[in-house]
Amino acid sequence: MKTKKKLDSNTVLIIITICLFAFMYAVGCAIYQDKGFSNLQTFLNILINNAGLICVTCGMTCVMLTGGIDISVGSVIAMDCMLLVYGMTEWHMGAVPMVILVLVIGLVFGLVQGFLVGYLEIQPFIVTMAGMFFARGMTAVICSGQISITEADNPLFYSWANAKINLPAFLGKVNKHGKVVAPYMRPTVLIAIIVLVLIFFMLKYTKFGRNLYAVGGNQTSATMMGLNVKKTRMLSHVLSSFLCSIGGILYCLNTMSGSVNQAKGLEMDAIASAVIGGTLLTGGVGNVIGSLFGVLINGTITVLVNTNGKLLSSWANIATAALLCVFIILQSIFALVKAQRNK
Repeated sequence: MKTKKKLDSNTVLIIITICLFAFMYAVGCAIYQDKGFSNLQTFLNILINNAGLICVTCGMTCVMLTGGIDISVGSVIAMDCMLLVYGMTEWHMGAVPMVILVLVIGLVFGLVQGFLVGYLEIQPFIVTMAGMFFARGMTAVICSGQISITEADNPLFYSWANAKINLPAFLGKVNKHGKVVAPYMRPTVLIAIIVLVLIFFMLKYTKFGRNLYAVGGNQTSATMMGLNVKKTRMLSHVLSSFLCSIGGILYCLNTMSGSVNQAKGLEMDAIASAVIGGTLLTGGVGNVIGSLFGVLINGTITVLVNTNGKLLSSWANIATAALLCVFIILQSIFALVKAQRNK
C-alpha cells in the first residue's frame, strides 16, 4: 500500500510561486491580447531581458542558503560592463581576453569577500556593502561617463550581442503585411538556463550543495557534524561573485554599454526574486527553480506596467514590494507551523 508523501513548506512555496506566475501571465494575456502580450516572443523577451538577473539570482540564492546576503552584485555588474566596454573600445583588447579578465576579477572579488565573511566572521551585509561601494567606485575610476560599444569597436562582441536562435515559424505571429515572423531567443538565455541547471544539480546532488543547506539550517549542528563552515561560507561568496560576473557579461551583451549608474538596485531585484521563489532570508531553505520563477514574476510585472502605457514604472516596484511582504508572511507562517509540529 502506497503512503502519501507530505509536501514540505519549501515545495509548497515554489508551487505557489509557479501558480502566481501562471496566473499573472494568463491575466496579462487576457487583458492585453490586442497588444501582443500572448505572443511567444513576449515571454521570450522577458527571458532575454532578465538573462543576467537569472545568473545573479542563482548566486544570491546560494549565499542566502548559508544565511548570508550579497548586496554588492549590482555594483559588480556595473564594474563588469564598464570594464568590458572600456577595454574593448579604449584599450582595443579582444572580446575573449576581456571576458576571461572579468571572470577572473569576479573570482578574486568573491574570494576576498568570502574570506572576510567566512574566516574573519564579519557580517555579510557589512562586507558586501563595502564591496558594493568599492565596485561602484572602481566603475567611476575606469570611466566616469557612459560609453557604448559598436560593431567597428569589436565585431566579435557585436556579433555575440546580435546573435539569434530562431524558433520554428509556426510558433510565430503574422504581421500586418501578412508575413509570418518566427520567434527567437538570444544565446544569453541559453547560457542563463545552463547556469541554472548546473546550480540546481550542484545544490541537489553534491556535497558542497548539501553543506550550503546544512550551514544555513543550523550552523552549530553543521560544525558538530564536522562540516567546514568557514570554507563553505567563503565558497558561497566566491560562487556568487563568479555567477555575478557571468551575469555582468550577459547584461553587457544586452545593453552594449557601460555606465556608473548601471544596474543600480539590481541587488534588490535578485534578493526579491530569491525570496519570492521560496528562499528563506535566515538560510537553510531555497531552490533555484523557485528563484527562476521569482525573476519571471518580476519581469512579468514590468512588462504588464509597460504594456499598459498609462501606469508609472514605480507601480512595478510597489507590486514587487507587496509580493515580497506576502511571501515573507507566508514563510513566517510555515515556520511557525513547523515549530508547533516539532514541539
